Amino acid sequence: MNTALSWIKAYVPELDVTAQEYTDAMTLSGTKVEGYTRLDKNLEKIVVGQIERIERHPDADKLVVCQVNVGSETLQIVTGAPNIKTGDKVPVVLDGGKVAGGHDGGPLPEDGIRIKKGKLRGVESCGMMCSIEELGSSRDMYPDAPESGIYILPADTPVGADAVEVLGLRDVVFEYEITSNRVDCYSVVGIAREAAATFDKPFCPPQVKETDNSEDVHDYLKVRVEDTDLCPRYCARMVKNIHLAPSPEWMQRRLAASGIRPINNLVDITNYVMEEYGQPMHAYDYDLIAGHEIVVRRAKDGDVFQTLDGQERKLDSTVLMINDGEKEVGIAGIMGGENSKITDDVKTMVFEAACFDGTNIRLSAKKIGLRTDASGKFEKGLDPNNAAAAINRACQLVEELGAGEVVGGMIDVYPVKREERRIPFDPAAVNRLLGTEIDEATMRSYFKKLDLGFDEAAKEVIVPTFRQDLERPADIAEEVARFFGYDNIPTTLPSGEATSGGLSYKLRIEEKAREIAEFSGFSQSMTYSFESPKVFDRLRIPEDSRLRMTVNILNPLGEDFSIMRTTPLNGMLTSLSTNYNRRNKNVHLYELANVYLPKALPLTELPEERMQFILGAYGETDFFTMKGVIEEFFEKVGMHKRPHYDPSAGRPYLHPGRQADVIYDGVPVGYLGEIHPDVADSYRIGEKVYVAVLDMPALIPFTTFDRKYEGIAKYPAVTRDISMVVPKDVLVGQIEDVIEKRGGKILESYSLFDIYEGAQILAGHKSVAYTITFRAKDHTLEDKEVSAVMEKILHGLKELGIELRA
Repeated sequence: MNTALSWIKAYVPELDVTAQEYTDAMTLSGTKVEGYTRLDKNLEKIVVGQIERIERHPDADKLVVCQVNVGSETLQIVTGAPNIKTGDKVPVVLDGGKVAGGHDGGPLPEDGIRIKKGKLRGVESCGMMCSIEELGSSRDMYPDAPESGIYILPADTPVGADAVEVLGLRDVVFEYEITSNRVDCYSVVGIAREAAATFDKPFCPPQVKETDNSEDVHDYLKVRVEDTDLCPRYCARMVKNIHLAPSPEWMQRRLAASGIRPINNLVDITNYVMEEYGQPMHAYDYDLIAGHEIVVRRAKDGDVFQTLDGQERKLDSTVLMINDGEKEVGIAGIMGGENSKITDDVKTMVFEAACFDGTNIRLSAKKIGLRTDASGKFEKGLDPNNAAAAINRACQLVEELGAGEVVGGMIDVYPVKREERRIPFDPAAVNRLLGTEIDEATMRSYFKKLDLGFDEAAKEVIVPTFRQDLERPADIAEEVARFFGYDNIPTTLPSGEATSGGLSYKLRIEEKAREIAEFSGFSQSMTYSFESPKVFDRLRIPEDSRLRMTVNILNPLGEDFSIMRTTPLNGMLTSLSTNYNRRNKNVHLYELANVYLPKALPLTELPEERMQFILGAYGETDFFTMKGVIEEFFEKVGMHKRPHYDPSAGRPYLHPGRQADVIYDGVPVGYLGEIHPDVADSYRIGEKVYVAVLDMPALIPFTTFDRKYEGIAKYPAVTRDISMVVPKDVLVGQIEDVIEKRGGKILESYSLFDIYEGAQILAGHKSVAYTITFRAKDHTLEDKEVSAVMEKILHGLKELGIELRA
């Protein structure tokens, strides 16, 4: 959004600030100014001169010598401009003055060009007559300027006057960054209202008068809106006896400063009102509207429509169209059609000012591949109550500029009027939120400057419909804060039950996971949540697996980022593959990665997000390294029970004989194992790869940071070592279950210290040795107590087919 300061001053007449003061104050009050451009930058000592005599240069065929009256004196100036004649009034830069650039229209030098008295082919020249390009401007802002040559000023321009002032270049163009919720500031009137409030000056918006003749527009035109959900308001007025001509200079200058090229009075009026009120408008040739009827409805699937730019656009039933009695004549809110455009032969014209659904306009513009200034405003969600004022303003300008005769009345299809919003106002609550002590009268003075009403009896702020961003009391507090001045708000401590923050329980568990992983030598990795559907084939995941039920991205960057991941394995294996192929020998990585599991497809509600703690490594690592990190993590988060490992996990992406599900207190909380060799090959990893994955939501219910203190044991411990011959299909976990269940209260700990397989051991068996420690808390154990417990343990082991080694 660009505006000239002169345009703002038209509605805030008492505004008297420098460009930098304006920039700083507007930014602090919430209307961010990105930057500004001074139109008179590097223009010094430039006055209006009148050419009194022109003579041929004695030594150059293409140069002439001019005597130019600049008011205080007559200067001799040599020029090669082909378009001047005696009596012309032209801008003249005096000796020692500056111009912005050269006559070639190239990039302007940062410091301009200094003009000094000198000689051209032996003839003295005391200054320079200027083209519009040398004044830092262009033919877009001054369409009457010649393509090459000196700019000729109007005949009634006073000689010796400031030429920069005469040309309207004593101005500044500001560029704003407007947030999408401040639709009212996508207009000069909205910016001016903010400027008036910021500098505490009177705001004088345009005084719109309904101009018309004695006729009735309803006798000429009918309007029907079939899809009121996409078009809540449609206003139409008519203009007869059209007279096309250039717009006045003041309008051309304001449009050009906003980046819009002037064309003719009618086109310029629609563009001017769009910038002034933020309400896009469109004009149709009345004689080209079949049946003199306008119908607003959705297009049909497969329709093709040619827009004003000559391109054919493919449509479907989601695109809203403007139609006449027979055909489509415009894409609502985006661009009109070639079949109803305004030409130089137009006699009668229909003005359209409507309000369309912002979301539909944005999606339609994207679908047909066409985004315009109008669609850019409509997609923000305009105020329907602004449409009537805008179309009446356009008709007022039509008559003021002599562009035509306005037909009486207005067709206004507005089935459900948008009403003002009311927000409860509590000054004390505002002060508590801001940490200020602003009195109620001051707050209400801010509201008045912003055109916000106030209901004294109900203590409510009445929000006009153009302020769609004000919805709740916190928004009202923000209005107070920005005009009180953010820099004036004192520093205060937050109030409440606690004055210091802390991590939630879930985040404390995740922090502990990071801590254990990093202490164990793992480095953190981060991978994308978006993946390719090809991942499941690489991981050998069956076609009927729930992991293949994915959330698809509506607008993906490409197929490789088209679904939300349901397993963290691909990201980890991709990171390990990158390291392996860069010849990193020993790599240990971990990640806390969310997976996204839809409850049903197609989606009817948000998918379930589950945090997965994944470890991945190759090199100096094995299955038991991963198991050790898992158990260390369990210990640190208060999961003191011994986890169980189920080797019959059956996960296709893991080695069939080297994998296990992690079971805690009967609940599966994760898995670990070696990656299947085929999967490792598909990721181009030439070593054994091990992973461990823990499902954080499943294990968090078992965690605790509560710790119970136990004193140092007063009585001695008794240890027993047992060496057993164990069938190979009996797991160590089964042995430990027996020890735990039959050890009783005096069992303190146990430790596996040897596993052996060899010739001395019976075929199909292995040797396993444990140290078991017993201790009583209230007395010294006797041998018979320990022996009785050991008998129970040995009896339980025999039931598993285990025998003591001789």
